[in-house]
Amino acid sequence: MSKLLEYNATLVAREDLEPTLSVFRLRPDSIERHESGPWFEPGQYVTIGMNRAVVEGVEDPRPLSVRRPMSISSPPEDRDEFEFYIRRVGEPESDLPLTHLMWPIAVGDRMYCRAVPTGHFTVEHTVGLEDRRLKLCVAAGTGLAPFVSIARSRVRRDPKARLDDLAIVHGASHATGLGYRAELEELARTNGLRYIPAVSRPTADWTGWRGRAESICEVARREEAEDALGLSRGELRPDRVAVLICGLNGTIANTVTGLLDRGFVPENRKLRRVFEIEDERPSTVFWEQYDNTPVIDVKDAELVAGLRRTLHTALGK
Repeated sequence: MSKLLEYNATLVAREDLEPTLSVFRLRPDSIERHESGPWFEPGQYVTIGMNRAVVEGVEDPRPLSVRRPMSISSPPEDRDEFEFYIRRVGEPESDLPLTHLMWPIAVGDRMYCRAVPTGHFTVEHTVGLEDRRLKLCVAAGTGLAPFVSIARSRVRRDPKARLDDLAIVHGASHATGLGYRAELEELARTNGLRYIPAVSRPTADWTGWRGRAESICEVARREEAEDALGLSRGELRPDRVAVLICGLNGTIANTVTGLLDRGFVPENRKLRRVFEIEDERPSTVFWEQYDNTPVIDVKDAELVAGLRRTLHTALGK
């Protein structure tokens, strides 16, 4: 049985983009800072939470509170606040979804925030800060958050910073769900960011990429994708591009499998093992998961064998 959380942060801003999609800005009462350098790395997350209402005399088997990790969309240069890009879960897996507790709150309300950023889904811990390849960031829905933090941080430190090595593909069902669109379009115009908004249920007047974010990696759309990314024919390959993914497991799985024919190697240890990838071969596809659910069914021998053949052929094995 969970305990009531002691609230230690205040909601200082909220922007509702759609009825079930919002940007929340939270200011913790206190923040644990590093002795030197930024207080967190773009791409990391913190844990936030809320208590449910307790009605005296009414039995309720649900936990008293819920906490969830949430990717940070603000840059570390915002010294006292965290920003989060959150969608209210439509079909929750638990009987106490955090987003349902958060949706009624307003500016000035209190929440819980464990203000200790963590996680390794950062440029430094994936490809490395000195890597000059294009970083193809595939984001489904609110999976955009860590990539916004990465882009914002560079420009906050240097307004003239070039973002030519960042390509953000952001997928949403409708154009109204493309959070941060105006900001990312401006970064594309002024700093060279390669920004591709993708809509899977477009209206007739939508002129951008049609389909889910991961469709940028489909074999059938390879030339179209290379054009959209500003790459020459055949350049969507591991020596020119590294891939970072944030979103639902389906987005991760489809991105990983879609790029196997070009020799992109996943970082995930289970997949490397079943694909029989030698330890010394570097990874070129990275993602963050808050649970241990495999993005690909490694127990499906036929599926794994086919994917392994595709990757090995691409690697010349």
